[in-house]
Amino acid sequence: MHCPSCHHGETRVIDSRLAHEGAQVRRRRECAACGERFTTYEIATDAAMPRIVKRDHSRELFSDEKLRDGVMRALEKRPVATEAVDAAVERIKRNLRQSGEREVDSRQLGEWVMSELRGLDQVAYIRFASVYREFSDVAAFRDEIERLEQEPDPAARRQQLPLLDDDSPD
Repeated sequence: MHCPSCHHGETRVIDSRLAHEGAQVRRRRECAACGERFTTYEIATDAAMPRIVKRDHSRELFSDEKLRDGVMRALEKRPVATEAVDAAVERIKRNLRQSGEREVDSRQLGEWVMSELRGLDQVAYIRFASVYREFSDVAAFRDEIERLEQEPDPAARRQQLPLLDDDSPD
């Protein structure tokens, strides 16, 4: 690892921690030459992502950038923390990896994105759903909003205590 300040090739690891729900390793490093400290993130490249099968049956490589851009477009000007967005994107990517498939239908990926957006922000969810499900008129918006009104607000859901303790016996 080369130092970003002086480009010296020798650094030492000061601290290592798991990041993004265990999908990355965050390392604090120090340059042996200039003493500059910096952070690196390591990702396992063995965990290949499946190809995405589009609606027109074409196939393309999964793009982390496209996923993040789509989520961020839906969340534009919404009060959602960057950490929450990062965690949601990591959960979607984990779903892709855990599917065990070499190819995943774009509809399935869209459903995972909508599920995450529903938990983050209802307005962002409606924005994404309107494009993804190709709402053709106001009635489609109304139907989706009425479905959402039956669910608790995402902020209220996050504050709600679980019914059962995770440690309780079944």
